Amino acid sequence: MMRGRRFVACAVRAPNGNIMSISEPLSPAIYNSRWAKIPFLRAVTILWDTLVLGTRMLLHSANVAVAEETQPANSPAEPSAQNSAPVAGAAITKSDAIPTGVALGTLAISLSFGIGLFFVLPLVLVGLVDPYLNTWLVNLDSASLASNILEGVIRLTIFLIYIGAISLMPDIRRVFQYHGAEHKTIAADEAGAELKPEIIQTFSKEHPRCGTGFLLTVVVVSIFVFALLGRPPMEWRILSRIVLIPVVAALSYELIKFSSAHRNNPILNWLVVKPSLSLQGLTTREPDEKMIEVAVAALQKVKTEEGVR
Repeated sequence: MMRGRRFVACAVRAPNGNIMSISEPLSPAIYNSRWAKIPFLRAVTILWDTLVLGTRMLLHSANVAVAEETQPANSPAEPSAQNSAPVAGAAITKSDAIPTGVALGTLAISLSFGIGLFFVLPLVLVGLVDPYLNTWLVNLDSASLASNILEGVIRLTIFLIYIGAISLMPDIRRVFQYHGAEHKTIAADEAGAELKPEIIQTFSKEHPRCGTGFLLTVVVVSIFVFALLGRPPMEWRILSRIVLIPVVAALSYELIKFSSAHRNNPILNWLVVKPSLSLQGLTTREPDEKMIEVAVAALQKVKTEEGVR
C-alpha cells in the first residue's frame, strides 16, 4: 500500500503470479479542508481514514486471493496489473468474496482485542500491585504516580512482546517482509534512484515515517496522559483509558508531525525518531525481489495517478 498527496494505491501479487494494482482518490474533505489544518482535530480524522483505507486495502488483497482460488480452471487468467488496473476512484472492495458484514465484524473484534490487550489488561495487572504500592509509598501522590508509570511500563512490555511473538508466525513474517519492501522502495524513490529491485535492495528497510513509530509513540504518550488522572476507582480508570484513546492518538500524531518538521533537532531525533527505527527491527524483514516488485507497482500507480514521473 502506498499513499501520495491525493491518491492511495494497493498492489497485490495474485496466486497466478500477476501483480494487480488498484487506486482511489483520498477524500478532499479530510485532507484538503479547513479541518485538516486544525491541530489535534485533523489527527483524529486522518488516523480514522487511515484505518479505514488500510482495512479496505487488506480486504482487497484478501479478495484477490480468494477470487483466484475459486476461479474455474478453464477461465482465463487475470491480465497483468499494468493492463487491467481499475481507474482511480473504482471501488476497492468490489469483489464479494468476503462479505461486508464479515469484514466489519472482523474489524470490530480486532479493535476490541487491541483495546483489551493494550489498555485494559495493563490496568488489571496494575490493580494486583496497587495494594503493595500503598504500603511501600506512604505519600498517596507518589503511589498514584508510580501506579500510572508502572501501567505504562506494563503496556510497553506487552506491546513489545506481542510484536515479537507475532513476528515468529510465517504469515506475519511475510507481511513484515512486504513492510520492508515498502520502506526500501520509498527510500530509493526519495533518493532519486532507479526503481529496480537490485538497486532498491541496497536501501535500508527502516524508514523514519513508519507507522510503527506512531504505535510506539502512542504507548509512551499514554504514560504521561494517564498519569495526570491520578487513581480513580478501577472502573473509571478503565473507562478513561478507552475514552481517551483518540486524545492520546492525536497528541502522538502531532508530536510525530512536529518531529518530522524539525528533523535536525537532536533531542527530538533521540526521543522520537531513533526509538521508531529501533522498533522497526521487529516490524520489518528483508524482502525478496518479487516483494519489491509489488511495492514498486504500488508506488508507480500512485505516481501515475498524481501525474508524477
